[in-house]
Amino acid sequence: MGVILLVLLVALLLGGLGFAAHVLWWIALIVFVAWLVGFGIRSGESSGSRRRWYGRW
Repeated sequence: MGVILLVLLVALLLGGLGFAAHVLWWIALIVFVAWLVGFGIRSGESSGSRRRWYGRW
């Protein structure tokens, strides 16, 4: 009985980690797309201002 519970616990942990990793990949993809869009908008601004990515210091 203890071995069955241990196997079920390990399966539950591995399944949960797989789901969490899947969600993290989607979040990373969304953040990357948002970064690309921001990069494209920023590069489309007038080059006369010469703004840097780190802002004004």
